[in-house]
Amino acid sequence: MLYIVPTPVGNLADMTPRALEVLKSVSAVYAEDTRTSGVLMKHFGITTPLLAFHKFNEHAALDAVMARLESGDDIALVSDAGTPGISDPGFLLSRECRRRDIPVSTLPGATAFVPALVSSGLPCDRFAFEGFLPPKKGRATRLAEIAASTVTTIIYESPLRLVKTLEQLAEVCGPDRPASVSREISKMHEETARGTLAQLSQHFIQNNPRGEIVIILGAAELPEAKGSHRNKYRDAEEQ
Repeated sequence: MLYIVPTPVGNLADMTPRALEVLKSVSAVYAEDTRTSGVLMKHFGITTPLLAFHKFNEHAALDAVMARLESGDDIALVSDAGTPGISDPGFLLSRECRRRDIPVSTLPGATAFVPALVSSGLPCDRFAFEGFLPPKKGRATRLAEIAASTVTTIIYESPLRLVKTLEQLAEVCGPDRPASVSREISKMHEETARGTLAQLSQHFIQNNPRGEIVIILGAAELPEAKGSHRNKYRDAEEQ
């Protein structure tokens, strides 16, 4: 069986007992970065062999992982932080397991966008997850689609590109579109800044952002919501 195991996005105390049990019991753990995951494994006293599986080698490593699974080994997959497959390596392996009828068990656990979304104060009954935006090709098209979206949008960003992305969003969505920016989730310096896109741009121009970033963008206003409030009793009389 393939176990997809979430790891903490910040605080190591967020690691679940079941995740620790799985990492100790499998034949091997495949990691996005063995150095990063090695710190986690050492912290919890886990001695399971640790091997690399990341975006630069996942195609080449796929057959070796599948061979171990088909021979009867239980394998765990982890990323640097959060749930593998969510803007991290993991999809190719999960898809290949599906094709070969190998069972996959994904443990519930940490992922950065859920606490950012809930903390934003923006509607979270319906939302779209965009992950990282294209750096160049296709970026303008994607931004235009996001601007027109009628549901809350989740975007991952690096601290170096945060201000630029907020400014670009303000250009296509309007400077008054509500949004929030969460960083360092579950860590000592965790912060969620809320406001309009224009306000958030100014905030992070003046306060250099650090850490992993999650942008939560409010939905485009529906056409019927822009007009004055309708009086249902007057409407009934007119009919």
